[in-house]
Amino acid sequence: MDGRSGDGRRGKDKFSAPRGPWWRPASRVGRVLLGLGALLVLGGLTAGALALKTYLSRDARFRIAGAGNIEAVGLTEVRRAQMLPVFGEDIGRNIFFVPLGERRKQLEAIPWIERATVMRLLPDQIRVSVVERQPVAFVRQGQQIGLVDKEGVLLTMPAAMMAQHSYSFPVVTGVDAKETLAQRRMRMAIYGRLLGELDANGQHISEQLSEIDLTDAQDARVLMPEQGTDILAHFGDDRFLERYQRYKAHIAEWRQQYPKLAAVDLRYESQVVLEMTPGTDAVAAAVDGPGAPAATADAATAGKPSAAGIASAAAADTSASKAESNKPTASVSKPAASASAVNGAGKPAVVNQATVKPATVKPATLKQAAASKPKTSAKKAVKIEELAARQRAAHEHAAKAKAARAKAEKDKRRAADHDTALNESAPSSNRPAPAAAEGQ
Repeated sequence: MDGRSGDGRRGKDKFSAPRGPWWRPASRVGRVLLGLGALLVLGGLTAGALALKTYLSRDARFRIAGAGNIEAVGLTEVRRAQMLPVFGEDIGRNIFFVPLGERRKQLEAIPWIERATVMRLLPDQIRVSVVERQPVAFVRQGQQIGLVDKEGVLLTMPAAMMAQHSYSFPVVTGVDAKETLAQRRMRMAIYGRLLGELDANGQHISEQLSEIDLTDAQDARVLMPEQGTDILAHFGDDRFLERYQRYKAHIAEWRQQYPKLAAVDLRYESQVVLEMTPGTDAVAAAVDGPGAPAATADAATAGKPSAAGIASAAAADTSASKAESNKPTASVSKPAASASAVNGAGKPAVVNQATVKPATVKPATLKQAAASKPKTSAKKAVKIEELAARQRAAHEHAAKAKAARAKAEKDKRRAADHDTALNESAPSSNRPAPAAAEGQ
């Protein structure tokens, strides 16, 4: 017999045990030995890691010896002396114990640094790479001039260094350090859209702008230099290029027709409001297209808002003070513009910064306002004195009449008391005499 079964296959040994994978020994002894082996391997790895950590932390080759071991790239406006204090406590420390994430946040807290990257370079170097902020405008805060970037972050720079950079930016007002970063970012977004539209065709129109007031987030007020004076232009919060072209197409005519022009409100579809220096009227000029001429003064005052209408809608005290001398004009059918004034230095200053709302001024309202004001003429004073004299005479007459009535009432009561006394004494005189008198 060759040990084969009838089916031609070699028969299996009935006494051989089944074999499993080596990591799953079938016997208890095998399992114990495998567990001990695993513990020995894990213990060896742990001991090796601890030894390596001890070696790395104590080896002098990984120690940051001084500031020379800190490398910085990308610094232009930020000085190295401003950056090094962030790593002051890391001098003498092992490079593996420097908290890179915390150092990055501290670097980005410096106003001029927009982003920072901190890396370890073995054995003992720290590499810092920064991206600095780019200023986009000058910002005026009181008497101080600084810089601001597109995110609304305020940047400081000495005046001499600004001169070296030859910055050519408009001056922005209304961006205050007391506001939150989100509020400043919103205002600078309007500034960015304004300059983006004006410079879209590569004409660099923004270089002609002198100052931009962003106090009102819905109205970018631009100070436009015009041959010896500045004109305040209200551009609103959209369609900046269209409104700028309208301004440029008509400003020469407006200035020739109105020499005391101080401000131009461009926020309306078919007309602009021309505001004059204090003491003069404001008019509304019709604009039918880029080349249409401005309306004359008579046409403007006939069918468009005039000084009385605009001032009554925006500043009631101004129209009331002129109500006696100015005649009421036609009602205003367009939203009233923000009334602007010019300060002593010759530059416009906004009086009303509220959101523009529709306002209608009727002649009757102006008449009532004029009638409610006290008159100071001599004729009016004489009438008042006569009225007062009449009132005093009436009071005296009433007092005398009252005294006469009181005296008459008193005399009447006195007469009544006297008659009563007489009536009571009359029966006693007619009574019979006593009997003793009769006997006599």
